[in-house]
Amino acid sequence: MDVVSVFYQSHAGSWAFLILFFLISYFAAGQKITLMLQRLFAVIMIISGVGMIVAYGFPLVYILKGVLALVLIAVMEMLIGKKKRKQSHGGLWIACIVLAALVIMLGFGVIG
Repeated sequence: MDVVSVFYQSHAGSWAFLILFFLISYFAAGQKITLMLQRLFAVIMIISGVGMIVAYGFPLVYILKGVLALVLIAVMEMLIGKKKRKQSHGGLWIACIVLAALVIMLGFGVIG
C-alpha cells in the first residue's frame, strides 16, 4: 500500500464518520461524546486531506475542495452551537447541504 492510498482511505472514512457523528450530535442533543468524536474525525480528515494535497502536488481543484470542506466543518459547528443556544439556524442548513454537495462532487470528480 502506498502513502496516497493510506491518506485516501483514511480521508474517505473520516468523512463518513464526520457526517454520521454530526447528525447524531445535532439530533441527539444533550450528550457530548459524539461531538468529541465529530471533532476528532474532523482533525483526521483535515490531516489526511492535507497529506493528499501534498502527495498530488497541490492541484487547484483539491485546494478549492479543502477550503470548502473547512467552511463546511465550521458550518456544522455553528449549527450545533446555534441549536444549543436555541437560535434560528435555517439558513445554515441550506449552506451545509450546498457545501456538502459541492465537496462530495469535487471529491468524486463530478465537477472540476
